[in-house]
Amino acid sequence: MEQKIEKENHTNNSTIFDFKVEKMQGILDEYAGSWDKCWEQGVTPWDLDQPTPVLLQLLEKETLPKGRFLVPGCGAGHDVIATANPERYVVGLDFSEIAITKARKISLSAPNAKCFEFIVADFFTWRPNEIFDLIFDYTFFCAIEPRMRAAWGKRMHELSKPDGEIITLMWPTNDRDGGPPFKVSVADYEEVLHPWGFKATCIIDNELAVGLRRGCEKLARWKRCL
Repeated sequence: MEQKIEKENHTNNSTIFDFKVEKMQGILDEYAGSWDKCWEQGVTPWDLDQPTPVLLQLLEKETLPKGRFLVPGCGAGHDVIATANPERYVVGLDFSEIAITKARKISLSAPNAKCFEFIVADFFTWRPNEIFDLIFDYTFFCAIEPRMRAAWGKRMHELSKPDGEIITLMWPTNDRDGGPPFKVSVADYEEVLHPWGFKATCIIDNELAVGLRRGCEKLARWKRCL
């Protein structure tokens, strides 16, 4: 009986999520890829409305590098706020002005406010004053058109220090058509990161994936070797 209820709940949640994704895709089609419109209308199915659980686990285990940390496509900034401290300065970057406005509002009273900042900019053209020790990508790689993935790999190299690291949460790895989110695989990341000297030091299933992402999400850590 419990298994039947759990299956029904999963089906219902899947239907709701698919509806939100379809609505998001409709907005992007209507407004020429405007993520601002998605935020304006509150159609943000990728947003967990909380810090990413596995990132919090890495933080608790003290396995995140110190120094400068970049979160591209940071949205409302939950991961930025959660990981920033005096030894780790975090930059949240997003193309959507509405998302960054929300992030700044959420973080107004944060006790670690001097340890992070939010910037409205295009990841592919932005030129920071300093590069980064760590970059965290979640629901960003899967949101860009697959034809842009090679440029993503190049930017990761340009924005990383010579011994820098990238953490990627690879989702969705299950079969799906179209996007965003576009289907991803380990091979997709390897194809665009290996030419720039990044090698995987760890690729595992993300046991802390949230909701419907459980079972179709992997955690990978990539170290720049060149």
